[in-house]
Amino acid sequence: MKLEQKVRDYSVDSGTTITKLLKGFEGAGGFTAKKLAVSADIVKRMGADPKCYKFLSFPACIMATGTRGVIKQLVKEKKFDAIITTCGMLDHDLARVWRNYYHGKFEMDDEKLFKQGINRLGNVLVPNDSYGIILEQKLRPMLKEIWQSGKKDLATYELCWEIGKRLDNKDSVLYWAAKNQIPIFIPGITDGAVGSHVWMFSQTHDFRINVLKDEKALSDIIFDAKKTGALMIGGGISKHHVIWWNQYRGGLDYAVYVTTAPEWDGSLSGARLREAVSWGKVKPKARYETVEGDATVLLPLLVAPLFEK
Repeated sequence: MKLEQKVRDYSVDSGTTITKLLKGFEGAGGFTAKKLAVSADIVKRMGADPKCYKFLSFPACIMATGTRGVIKQLVKEKKFDAIITTCGMLDHDLARVWRNYYHGKFEMDDEKLFKQGINRLGNVLVPNDSYGIILEQKLRPMLKEIWQSGKKDLATYELCWEIGKRLDNKDSVLYWAAKNQIPIFIPGITDGAVGSHVWMFSQTHDFRINVLKDEKALSDIIFDAKKTGALMIGGGISKHHVIWWNQYRGGLDYAVYVTTAPEWDGSLSGARLREAVSWGKVKPKARYETVEGDATVLLPLLVAPLFEK
């Protein structure tokens, strides 16, 4: 082992920017700071590569927090070409278009919250009026309008666009996805409130979500792309659908994965990107890094360089 790069100290002062901080992390050579700096560099290189088709994946939970604003800005500024996520992403994005979520604490009395009609998502409080009730009130007429327009067999990304173009709210990710025609793929579309309302609507109307249309679109993307890259926040179905499809072209060329899951249980969420290399889902020569930590803290730091002028 040849020793080349020295560990260097970094400091912060009144002139410290995110870019300077990441540079300091890169030279620090220590723990998560170094991995974050490497990850931010990969994301920036991926964003600057005109030949690269860029995926963003994430779970629903961060949409219940202020991190939704970061996701919205990435979609508004067209920093990624496609999103793969979960049904709950639609639930939280739409619910927060019409109602508020509130600050709470992890250590609250959950039985008492239940009796008050308040759902706890970590340290975020979601009243029933801000979630299930308002979604039912708003989605039923929206689905009927889509159906009456003659659109009765939709891919999930088409459903997202149809809902998004009926929103008049620039804080919404769905609004900007529809405006910029960025596809949002949801392989687990029935696992959430929006999916449940679609199912209930289909009981009385000839209306279907066709996930095979999503797969056809993903197939076209994968086999047409010269390069592919992905920023994957959290594991589960959203992460796996990204790497699953990319195995058919020999793997991702760029990949960054943010996770809080441990590796020792063999879960997909805990699996580091080096494991994906063994499956052909990430290229052996790809630029890739796994960084451990909370996405509500790390995501803004990871993507900030994309907005530098």
